[in-house]
Amino acid sequence: MAVGAVGPGSSPVPASELWRILSRGCTWVKQATNQIVMNCADIDIITASYAPEGDEEIHATGFNYQNEDEKVTLSFPSTLQKGTGTLKIDFVGELNDKMKGFYRSKYTTPSGETRYAAVTQFEATDARRAFPCWDEPAIKATFDISLVVPKDRVALSNMNVIDRKPYPDDENLVEVKFAQTPIMSTYLVAFVVGEYDFVETRSLDGVLVRVYTPVSKAEQGKFALEVAAKTLPFYKDYFSVPYPLPKIDLIAIADFAAGAMENWGLVTYRETALLIDPKNSCSSSRQWVALVVGHELAHQWFGNLVTMEWWTHLWLNEGFASWIEYLCVDHCFPEYDIWTQFVSADYTRAQELDALDNSHPIEVSVGHPSEVDEIFDAISYSKGASVIRMLHDYIGDEDFRKGMNLYLTKFQQKNAATEDLWESLEKASGKPIAAVMNTWTKQMGFPLIYVEAEQQEEDKVLKLVQKKFCASGPYTGEDCPLWMIPISICTSDDPTCAKMQVLMDKSELTVVLKDVKPDQWVKLNLGTVGFYRTKYSPDMLESLIPAIKDLTLPPVDRLGLQNDLFSLARAGIISTVEVLKVMEAFVNEPNYTVWSDLSCNLGILSTLLSHTDFYEEIQVFVKDVFSPIGERLGWDPKPGEGHLDALLRGLVLGKLGKAGHKATLEEARRRFKDHVEGKHILSADLRSPLHKQADMQEEKNRIERVLGAISQPELVQKVLTFALSEEVRPQDTVSVIGGVAGGSKQGRKAAWKFVKDNWEELYNRYQGGFLISRLIKLSVDGFANDKMAAEVKAFFESHPAPSAERTVQQCCENILLNAAWLKRDAESIHQYLLQRKALPAMV
Repeated sequence: MAVGAVGPGSSPVPASELWRILSRGCTWVKQATNQIVMNCADIDIITASYAPEGDEEIHATGFNYQNEDEKVTLSFPSTLQKGTGTLKIDFVGELNDKMKGFYRSKYTTPSGETRYAAVTQFEATDARRAFPCWDEPAIKATFDISLVVPKDRVALSNMNVIDRKPYPDDENLVEVKFAQTPIMSTYLVAFVVGEYDFVETRSLDGVLVRVYTPVSKAEQGKFALEVAAKTLPFYKDYFSVPYPLPKIDLIAIADFAAGAMENWGLVTYRETALLIDPKNSCSSSRQWVALVVGHELAHQWFGNLVTMEWWTHLWLNEGFASWIEYLCVDHCFPEYDIWTQFVSADYTRAQELDALDNSHPIEVSVGHPSEVDEIFDAISYSKGASVIRMLHDYIGDEDFRKGMNLYLTKFQQKNAATEDLWESLEKASGKPIAAVMNTWTKQMGFPLIYVEAEQQEEDKVLKLVQKKFCASGPYTGEDCPLWMIPISICTSDDPTCAKMQVLMDKSELTVVLKDVKPDQWVKLNLGTVGFYRTKYSPDMLESLIPAIKDLTLPPVDRLGLQNDLFSLARAGIISTVEVLKVMEAFVNEPNYTVWSDLSCNLGILSTLLSHTDFYEEIQVFVKDVFSPIGERLGWDPKPGEGHLDALLRGLVLGKLGKAGHKATLEEARRRFKDHVEGKHILSADLRSPLHKQADMQEEKNRIERVLGAISQPELVQKVLTFALSEEVRPQDTVSVIGGVAGGSKQGRKAAWKFVKDNWEELYNRYQGGFLISRLIKLSVDGFANDKMAAEVKAFFESHPAPSAERTVQQCCENILLNAAWLKRDAESIHQYLLQRKALPAMV
């Protein structure tokens, strides 16, 4: 299919820029017809014709738009016979402001002038906004793209440029022609027109890699370039399949709804997901960029070369890339301890969502394409990644790689379903992959394993029972779903190595551990790889506490144990006081990710207790838990410190500051004053300066996220008004409002009122994309009474947001769960905190 586009005129462009395209494509008529139905949205067709091979052109006489279904029917005066021919369409479209389809992105030049770039975002179903097409993943074609653009602009597409010549009708324009693409899906087609600088290199296997940055910021593309150049050969080696295109471009787009998009050969990113300033970027930003680059480049094979048959299999595409991005970053940066971070960032997040009644199976049947947006969530990405990590562990790396190669070579340039991957992995490993994995992908939720141990002479006998884990408490239904669970068990004899591995395929299982003495502890789920939670008998749990204190239990297992307990308390299966006692065992904890997870859970508890009159008491607990590590770390980096120390310092000082730790707040004020006066510049890992003066998008985002932490009501209002101002990029408004909602009790109320008052504007801006879901979640998640759940439900009944329907249900469920938790445990938590306070005085 050939697409020729006239790009935007000289900048700045008017509020709504029209562009014109002539598309010409080789078409195959399967049966005689006088109509052609195509996907089409926000496009006006001027003329259309069909020329059968070697015959005369037949002009369409009618265009019937079905706007609801995003389709157009072309009617012809005579029958189009079976066979091949050329379909030619001349049409006009709008360069929209919706961050989808072919849209414009606003940026400021180094001299301060406002200009626009024209960029594309087609996944899931928005190629149809740029040209009429058959916009489904299984309908693949090759694309020959030419762009007619201003001669002083950069023009990019999926393939390399093969010709660039003056445009005959206008000396200010040039026509840029790109090589033909491989056979591919429409959602992966891309073109960009704008002003950019770039840095380039060649990967070890000879692929030209470029990172395009805003003008004068080429230096900020070097880190991503280095990651991309290391990543391509890693994947080539891992899959034993070479990267199939001659070049790959990675480009930073100013206005961008997602984090990044894997268009084949031209990957688009938010600026914060690609650009790193060597002097001013913090460690967490480097890590984020490395992960996103790893994720999008994995898609060049898994998704682009082999594509899902239909959106039902989206999880496989995203879950796989979300798992292998960690494998790739671990290869490039072993010092990041990235797999422990995976557990905190993906695994526990997915379990939190999947324990709700309003979760969904990994594999969701998608009917209408408008349903696709809703499954771009933590189940598809994070649970998907977690079950693939469990599968990889169950199969072993060698057989997993063999299976991946079988799959990619068998289906390259074609489409595949989830079952096809299972078949390839089964062939490579000889294990019952489909049977095991169907229990994880086709049913919602995950198991909780109850464990009891009994000493029988020299052996320990474990009794395991699996039940569905529910956020609302113990499972009480009639027919409990069952999972086939790969279980690994370790003991204090060697905490890093599995003493036994077993596949639990029924509701109860008895396991005999040979030669385990009475004083040895036993732990399930080595490495926190199995996607389940564990509830130990009281004595088994008791024996594990010293292993947390003396750090003999590895970090990822300390994290998993604490996270399981917190979730069990939240679900009312154990008391929250039990978890607070275990949290106190983390006094010697050195690991960033373990602290990050503890911090997150204490944050959830703090938000819950902000609805009580003893909120201050939980802040005292937070200060007690975090101040020893805060004192050990101090404010200034020490010689020889690494990436994780920098992350930990920012986390701990932020936590102490938010809890009102006096010494931390005083030091922060002093250092901020020095920073503003230019006496002593704060390190990027500790910084939040003034928004307007920040030239870097990462810096602006850092400030936007923390603005909501202020407590004065009039300043809270100011921040909310600022969120919708020209100063904040449309995609970042959501995190500013979220920052206010998460900042304080007053902020939560103000943010929710602001969202309701400005709903029309917010909805028009984000409808049909996942940002609307994120906005709703951030605005209402911290509430904890039944009345609020009813209010949220009622608001969205009268202001429907179809693509966020499930999110609204999940939020209402969470509010009710918070209310139940508060009712159940508030008094015992209060008593425990008061007792703790009295203890030192009693000694």
